Amino acid sequence: MRRSARRQNQWGAGLLLAGVLVLAGCSVGPRYAKPVTQAPPEYKELPQNWKAAQPSDQVAKGKWWEVFHDEQLNALEERIAVSNQTLKAAQARFEQARAAVRINRSFQYPTVTGGVGGTRNRLSKNRPNGSLAATNSYTDLQLPVDASYEADVWGRVRKTVEAARASAQASAADLENVSLSLHAELASDYFQLRALDSEEELLNSTVAAYQKALELTQSRYSGGVASQVDVAQAQTQLQTTQAQAIDLGVQRAQLEHAIAVLIGQSASTFTLPAAAANLNPPVVPSGLPSELLERRPDIAANERRMAAANAQIGIARAAYFPAITLSGAGGFESTSIRSWFNGPSGFFSVGVAAVETLFDAGRRRAISDQAKAAFNESAANYQQSVLGAFQEVEDNLAALRLLEGEAKTQEAAVASAQRSLELSNNRYKGGVATYLEVITAQSTALSDQRVAVQIAGRRMTAAVGLIKALGGGWSTAELPMAQRDSRPQANNGQ
Repeated sequence: MRRSARRQNQWGAGLLLAGVLVLAGCSVGPRYAKPVTQAPPEYKELPQNWKAAQPSDQVAKGKWWEVFHDEQLNALEERIAVSNQTLKAAQARFEQARAAVRINRSFQYPTVTGGVGGTRNRLSKNRPNGSLAATNSYTDLQLPVDASYEADVWGRVRKTVEAARASAQASAADLENVSLSLHAELASDYFQLRALDSEEELLNSTVAAYQKALELTQSRYSGGVASQVDVAQAQTQLQTTQAQAIDLGVQRAQLEHAIAVLIGQSASTFTLPAAAANLNPPVVPSGLPSELLERRPDIAANERRMAAANAQIGIARAAYFPAITLSGAGGFESTSIRSWFNGPSGFFSVGVAAVETLFDAGRRRAISDQAKAAFNESAANYQQSVLGAFQEVEDNLAALRLLEGEAKTQEAAVASAQRSLELSNNRYKGGVATYLEVITAQSTALSDQRVAVQIAGRRMTAAVGLIKALGGGWSTAELPMAQRDSRPQANNGQ
């Protein structure tokens, strides 16, 4: 009878274990599908003479800043990846997300613990119901091994791993977005600084011209041809222009300090000498609007957060079902080292437990509602990031288109101002015009020239902004694979 009962118990335990393993293939929660976003057929602000992307084009990828062909800029950009602290912090956040995936994945396997222990015990002879044994002292040597495993019957652990993987991919996209933003900020600051260098060079050459004009006016005054008012006006014009040149130094110093921080260097030890730079923006192929969804790391990050939020809904739903735990223990126990590992000293136990929450005052329903609301929030954030991305591209395309026309018009204005200045100088030397007319022409010419330089700097900044808005050559294919979240792979992880 005992053997029959044992067999029945073994068969019952086996059937229960088999049932648990079958149910382990079940999973609750909605399946995730990447959202479909309607993209416009083309960019509205695309200039008529703008070049469309062709397979043979040298599209900016990876080191996109090299399209500007500026060796100084290239050298500075390379230092960001090595020394920028903000980028290092983003890298550390990505490492944390990768570790979180491994932590959650470990729950897919049993937890096994082992140990060894020994105690020497002496019992009181005066204890209640004390035995009259010959000895009240004994030794207890133990070598236990315990194993426990929560069967992932309803997919809670799988959904947790899925959420962690999606979060890690979002963190990888965040890392790329931080890198893109830092490189773009450096390029923008660099071209603003170079525009100031060009403007300062213009002012310095103008100061030299005004100095000669002042000397000429003083000679004419000494010869009785010009008045003292002319001399005073020439001095005012010269000193005002000198003050403007000094004022540019404030802006340049701030930009130089910002560049120092971006490359991870103290502003007190960094100097960027003034130099001429090419302020003609390169033609950046914009591609199709539909491609933007794959080229923007911030969009990819928000899409991966949607996937993580979707998995959280499954985790919340799994709480409605019982948690099934398999446990086992075994080892050796004896009162003597000599018999510690003998067969009779062995022991074991196996068991299955199922725990179901019978009443929680609506906690599980609230958690489920919270998860659904979080998913709706992430979906809205994703759609908003898509709209914002298209806006940024259109903004920079419009800026490049309009600034190109403004630059041509301003070049004509500069040429006209130069002719007007030459005529005024000739009229003044001939005694036909007053020096006030010359000063007016000088101010107009200088103002137009400065505006032309400023427009050139704005065009370079807009070109940088367009490359950043287009994703800088990055694509979702660079996200870590879903199955290999620890290393970036050339595969679309979505």
